[in-house]
Amino acid sequence: MKYSDLPEWSHRAGEWAKAYHENLPNQPVRAQLAPGEILAALPAEAPEDGEPMERIVADFQSLIVPGMTHWQHPRFMAFFPANASPASIIAEQFANSMGCNSLIWEASPAATELETAMCHWLRDALGLDPAFHGVIHDAATTATLCAVLAMRERALKRAGLEEGLFGQRILRVYASRENHSSIDKAVRLAGIGQSNLVRPAVEMGRTLDPKSLHEAILADIDQGFLPAGLVLCCGGTAAGAFDRIAENIEVARQHGLYVHIDAAWAGSAMICPEFRPLWHGSDGADSIVVNPHKWIGAQLDCSVQFMRDPDEQEAILGLRPDYLKSDDMGGMRNYNEMSIALGRRFRALKLWFTLRAHGLSGLREIIRNHCRWIRDA
Repeated sequence: MKYSDLPEWSHRAGEWAKAYHENLPNQPVRAQLAPGEILAALPAEAPEDGEPMERIVADFQSLIVPGMTHWQHPRFMAFFPANASPASIIAEQFANSMGCNSLIWEASPAATELETAMCHWLRDALGLDPAFHGVIHDAATTATLCAVLAMRERALKRAGLEEGLFGQRILRVYASRENHSSIDKAVRLAGIGQSNLVRPAVEMGRTLDPKSLHEAILADIDQGFLPAGLVLCCGGTAAGAFDRIAENIEVARQHGLYVHIDAAWAGSAMICPEFRPLWHGSDGADSIVVNPHKWIGAQLDCSVQFMRDPDEQEAILGLRPDYLKSDDMGGMRNYNEMSIALGRRFRALKLWFTLRAHGLSGLREIIRNHCRWIRDA
């Protein structure tokens, strides 16, 4: 396929997408096949010679599409909303066409500066303190890992970066049982260890008990452990649980703990002011993650982490070898220095398109409609 073929095939892809979404209600939500059926139908090896797009697209339509679980289906009720708005789809096509890598400002100036602006737009739309600054990750799991690394290094006074964890005091991280499994993954990958993720008691309503948290921290201190951080839950995966944010942050502050809030899906609802009491006190956190690819319409992957002190995370995750140095960035940030990956997709573009195409009033209407439908069900 040549670049000269792009107009035709882009048009055909757009026509297919239109028909796909219009016909979804008539299709089963889940693939009607047995495990391994798709794999068995695929050739064992890549073709030696190139194949025509007609054949490739035909195979896509006959083999791949029927083998998918359709996340955009109106009867898809699993997991959380992950709706790819038309504006987001178009933005991804533009980003894919440019094929840029926004690893540093100089490599993709507009991508870097648009990311800054979109994090500010979303922060303000959620009613967060203007002191927060953001970075766009792929998923909340990555954002939470970054936050856990930050809490680890704050507790160790950054000794873990140079000396490793061997010989250091054993760290403890606290989180409700209602938290997502990404918290477990983060403490594992950060070298803190699953057994050092402490689960204080929850009260009626599945909310973390501040008194139990305080007692757990004191008990760990008595045993020689080093409390490092607290991960609070805003919309638990199992039942939508919300911790009492302000009260638990107050306990964490008494002991100098870093606080991260996982608001991956429910955080989107905070663009509606009437829902903000659910995360009252969130401005006191060090880090908050919200996924615009859940409920706002920016398609996967688009996860925004807000940090009260981005310099702290940058000091932990940032490396700048000679080949990544720029003479003068005019105060712009290199976002790879606040995230795990060096290579970075142009995720801000789909957020920009989505926010502009719907407007905040349009997105609020979507969320309010969903909540009303559930109440009336």
